[in-house]
Amino acid sequence: MSAVPEAFERDYGCTLNEWQRWLHEATPGCRVEHTGPGSATVHLEQGQLQLRWVVLEPRRIALIVLPRLAVHFEFQDTPAAVRQAFLRSFDLHTQRGGG
Repeated sequence: MSAVPEAFERDYGCTLNEWQRWLHEATPGCRVEHTGPGSATVHLEQGQLQLRWVVLEPRRIALIVLPRLAVHFEFQDTPAAVRQAFLRSFDLHTQRGGG
């Protein structure tokens, strides 16, 4: 995995309810503090992660309609190695299977 920047954005193919469930499942051992509608702070072993999300228009492919969520990640006072380890684990918990 390449270096994880302190701030970046991602598009997730999930509903708001799925995101909120994933957020808690993908951050074991971390305190997740909901700071308002569409935002949370994840307290890491070193530093913290500010998250902000907004529901986007669904993606339509022929008759398929996929939900979308834009998520802004902003690490604060978090060493590069901690960012990388956190995101590696987070990605494993939030990826969807396919086949």
